[in-house]
Amino acid sequence: MLRQTTKLFFVVLMLACTFILPAAAQEEVTLRYFTFSAAPDYLEELDTIIAAFEEANPGITVEVTTAPFADYFTLLQADVVSGDAPDVFELNYENFVTYAANDTLLDISEYLSGDAPYYPRALEAFQYEGAQLALPETFSTVLMFYNADLFDQAGVEYPTAEWTWAEATAAAEAIDALGDDVWGLFSPVQFWEFYKKAAQNGECSFFNEDMTESTINSEACVETLSTMVGFIDSDLMPSAADLSGVSDSELFLSGNVGMLVTGIWMFGAFQDAPFAWDVQIEPAINQNAHHFFANGVAVSATTANPEAAALWSEFLTASETAATVRVESGWELPALDQPEYFEAYLELTPPANRAAVFQALESPVTPPVIERQNEMQDAVNALITRVLDGELTAQEALDEAKAALDELIQ
Repeated sequence: MLRQTTKLFFVVLMLACTFILPAAAQEEVTLRYFTFSAAPDYLEELDTIIAAFEEANPGITVEVTTAPFADYFTLLQADVVSGDAPDVFELNYENFVTYAANDTLLDISEYLSGDAPYYPRALEAFQYEGAQLALPETFSTVLMFYNADLFDQAGVEYPTAEWTWAEATAAAEAIDALGDDVWGLFSPVQFWEFYKKAAQNGECSFFNEDMTESTINSEACVETLSTMVGFIDSDLMPSAADLSGVSDSELFLSGNVGMLVTGIWMFGAFQDAPFAWDVQIEPAINQNAHHFFANGVAVSATTANPEAAALWSEFLTASETAATVRVESGWELPALDQPEYFEAYLELTPPANRAAVFQALESPVTPPVIERQNEMQDAVNALITRVLDGELTAQEALDEAKAALDELIQ
């Protein structure tokens, strides 16, 4: 399973001083690592990273277990409850707080080299009550994808970084007029888009500053949700019934939508689209705000080998080997402030404007998180669905959401 190349050996030698366990601590250690992001497409890439780490740290073996994202957290929680948690495991940002608040994660601050060039905001995202309870592994952003051919047919200028949703709506109207089977845009109406567009509004937040009360039913939040639903009501965007089971990515690939708000993980899927396309940062309402999705790597509070586990976590998230492997393979992007790592990535096309990926990092927004995270997401999504179905107004839905969220944070 493990492979070594001449190039990789050279990289290992260059990294030896940073990611090697002190000689006195080197003994036979086996670390169990649990991951959702590697399977099924990036197992070979993970093997390459493990090979480099083990070459630099004789005596430490990394054993990998994988699970699909849909099953991962159920299995991880079962292991934690049973007292058999893996030494090191992945956590997405949305679930991090739940695990951190329940004392299942090790504060790894004392074991870190302090030299890893993480994006400061990414590193801070995995701190809890002053402790570094995980390390940022990768990040993704969400952009505006656009069909350049449809823009040309509609005689509309391509999106710019200065666009607001007013300009986007005007462009969507022109594209929508091209035919009954063409839609101006698609921007999902659900929890993830709502909190992000709330941040674009700038005056809407889900909670007050000290997290003692929900403010999700404020006038600005109602206005934001109404704007999102309005894209469908004005026929600029297809409803679930209009889609009839077709996914938003399939809709884009069919050439029937002018603009699609989705993540940079779709670059590969759209690579061979039968039309010209590109990306731009998402339009603002009152200000720019972009999703900052992040996966982290945590060490179990019950590990018998904290120093080795922290060393593997830092190598996996911050070494040049790991960064190079991820960028070259397209396996998400490392959360590292090292522009030289991304030079080859920026040269790939399509899209031509890959620089927008990093421009979006100038206005990042992380989702609101509470210990009962999944319950919050489910509650908000259910109420948004009732608005889409015409059962509730935006105000009525968010009044109910406030009551639900106030109860969840008690």
